[in-house]
Amino acid sequence: MSSANLQQRNTQGRGEKGAAKPTAAAAQPLDFIRNIVAEDRKANKHGGQVRTRFPPEPNGYLHIGHAKSICLNFGIAGENGGVCHLRFDDTNPTKENVEYVEAIKADVRWLGFDWGNHLYYASDYFEQLYQYAEQLIQGGKAYVCSLSPQAIREHRGTLTEPGRDSPYRTRSVAENLDLFRRMRAGEFEDGAHVLRAKIDMASPNINMRDPVIYRILRAEHHRTGDRWCIYPTYDFAHCLSDSIEGITHSICTLEFEDHRPLYDWILDQLNVPCHPQQIEFARLNVSHTVLSKRRLLELVEQRSVSAWDDPRMPTVSGLRRRGYTPASIRNFCERIGVAKRDNTVDVALLEHCAREDLNRRAPRVMAVLRPLRVVIDNYPEGQVEELDAENNPEDPNMGFRKVPFSRVLYIEQEDFREDPPRQFFRLALGREVRLKHAYYITCVGVVKDEQTDQVKELHCTYDPETRGGWSKDKRQVKGTLHWVSASHALEAQVRLYDHLFGAADLSDESGGGPGALLNPLSLETLTGCRVEPSLATAAPGSCYQFLRQGYFCLDPVDSSDSALVFNRTVSLRDTWARVQKTLE
Repeated sequence: MSSANLQQRNTQGRGEKGAAKPTAAAAQPLDFIRNIVAEDRKANKHGGQVRTRFPPEPNGYLHIGHAKSICLNFGIAGENGGVCHLRFDDTNPTKENVEYVEAIKADVRWLGFDWGNHLYYASDYFEQLYQYAEQLIQGGKAYVCSLSPQAIREHRGTLTEPGRDSPYRTRSVAENLDLFRRMRAGEFEDGAHVLRAKIDMASPNINMRDPVIYRILRAEHHRTGDRWCIYPTYDFAHCLSDSIEGITHSICTLEFEDHRPLYDWILDQLNVPCHPQQIEFARLNVSHTVLSKRRLLELVEQRSVSAWDDPRMPTVSGLRRRGYTPASIRNFCERIGVAKRDNTVDVALLEHCAREDLNRRAPRVMAVLRPLRVVIDNYPEGQVEELDAENNPEDPNMGFRKVPFSRVLYIEQEDFREDPPRQFFRLALGREVRLKHAYYITCVGVVKDEQTDQVKELHCTYDPETRGGWSKDKRQVKGTLHWVSASHALEAQVRLYDHLFGAADLSDESGGGPGALLNPLSLETLTGCRVEPSLATAAPGSCYQFLRQGYFCLDPVDSSDSALVFNRTVSLRDTWARVQKTLE
């Protein structure tokens, strides 16, 4: 797209296609970024327009930290009748590819946001960026440096010592232009020269000590192929891409605070369409995980996880595959707010948001993860009843379903004890319990394996007068069990997930990398599980509450009609709710 066409699009009025929809956050107290935007609009800065961007580098999959940035950028634009761009800052072809681009677009859409016509790439602007670099050279603000990368680092100085000028800093404008054009033409080997901004080698901010803004790099780019052999650095391309697109508020995380002087310096030296305001907020840190694409890539490459979308990963695709809903992630991002200082959020809050949303929307079903066979001796052989079961007590509009009941059932192994302790109200020899939606049953016999002495089958009787799980004489039964009919149940594999890392704080990995702190119990795979037959028509990715077990999602990758695979999203136990109660 030409610069003229893009500028024309930038001047369009509010409400254009691609504008983010207002969210509930608009009614909440304003955070410090929203206050800045509100004051800017009040002062009619940028003509009262708000134009933000979400600018991922396509060198990995998005994680929950990116979700916070997505919600913030699209949310602020939507609340102010503005537009949010999706722009890929694709300036490093050695680490970027189309797989990451498509995954990022899918994640943003899944979270519920629409960039409309506003999809851009930094590579769209390579020619413009090159011309801006020449403009800096002509103004005496950039020079070609022939020091090696190691020598450049040595000349940069330290936090307590100023840097030293490069011996090539005094090259003439003509010589710099000639060398830079020859760099573009491919005359030099990788690393032979770089283009550096000429700022101040004694600056207390190391980012301002003549940073590299172009380097020679012979690598195939996923969009431009081999048309370029020099590429701009992120710091140079990012601020100029913001300006070319007419961004009003460039919102980024706190690690870019020290880069803001360079952002402003580059724009101040050049004849650019506009000068966006960079605003930093604290990045998201979550307990029991790492939010670094580099470290997450290590986990994938070292096969510590199956892929970027492994349900234990904090990636958006991993959370989606595990069963998290877009609403639960948006709610989480809204609850944690926008801060100026880094902090760590307990992963229990994220899990709480998932439970809260799934409790409202997930149908209830019965599934037995560790089956124990139960024979009801006085139930007629061959008889099958269709019992009514509510789909979700939180939403009566979801109605009821039919579940088959027969003489042979499965219950959970843990729901029976030969020698029950106090406060154990489930099934034991001679004890009566309620079967959910069905009847009262009483255990009258136990069959054990002769070699292992393990219980392998129970014999029970049922009370025909207790259909639906209630007795006419209103006798008290403390235990209620879930179950499935043996002849109707479907076999399934169930994956139980725990935190990928055993430690809550991963800020210090003691040099071992993220793999050194992996939780060996982060995945338990159960086979031979039994689920009720209504799940035969379950759609990939659909979520359910398995009664008394937790919330589960039909795995969209490994599951099939002939081999059901369910991932546990979260258990029913709500750690965050308990924490909140202790604080009240």
